[in-house]
Amino acid sequence: MTQQAEASRPHIPLQDRLRQLLDGPTALDKRALLGSLYAEVSRCETRAYAAGWNDALATARRDSRRGEDA
Repeated sequence: MTQQAEASRPHIPLQDRLRQLLDGPTALDKRALLGSLYAEVSRCETRAYAAGWNDALATARRDSRRGEDA
């Protein structure tokens, strides 16, 4: 999934999403359930990683602007 498509999805906390998968209307076999769980965790990790980079870049920009002003 692209970052733009990922950003347009409503944010559902991981625990709620896992509950949806486990208690959903259709029972998933073990392989399908593990695949779904893996995909959800990967999406959460990707968002967290991107957020960390965005924070680091913003901090670096602020620091470089302070250095230019000095």
